[in-house]
Amino acid sequence: MRRNYRKEYDNYHSKSDQKKKRAQRNAARDMMEKEGKVKKGDGKDVGHKKALAKGGSNKKSNLKVTSASKNRSFKRTKTARMA
Repeated sequence: MRRNYRKEYDNYHSKSDQKKKRAQRNAARDMMEKEGKVKKGDGKDVGHKKALAKGGSNKKSNLKVTSASKNRSFKRTKTARMA
C-alpha cells in the first residue's frame, strides 16, 4: 500500500497546532542560519536540548546543532524499545 501524503496532510499536518509547532522549528533553524552555525543542505539539524513538547523553548541556550541522524533518533534496546 502506498503512502497517501494528501490524506496525511489533511488529517495531521494541516492542523493549527501542528502549523505552530512547525513554525517554531523553522524559526529555530533560521536563527542558527543567521549565526552561521548551519547552512541549507549541510546535513545538520537544529535540535532542542529540552524538547518543545516537554516545555522547551526557542531560546539560544536551548538549541543545539547535531547531525540529522542523531537528532531524528534515540537510543533503543535490543528489542527496539526506547532506552
